Amino acid sequence: MAHGPYNADLFRRAAPYVDRILRGEKPADVPVQMPTRYELVVNLKTANALGLETPSTVLVSADEVTE
Repeated sequence: MAHGPYNADLFRRAAPYVDRILRGEKPADVPVQMPTRYELVVNLKTANALGLETPSTVLVSADEVTE
């Protein structure tokens, strides 16, 4: 399993930062933002190989399930 920030959202939110810096604003003056969207990915093949049982509630709440 992996739980972390949604990468596409991070790239989308980075564009305004790049624009501000290329227009001459100092990087130190640009505020830091935390990720707002996270995703949960479950790899069932690896879990089964390790002998782990994955609860159905985890599978239902996962954004992506890899088999």
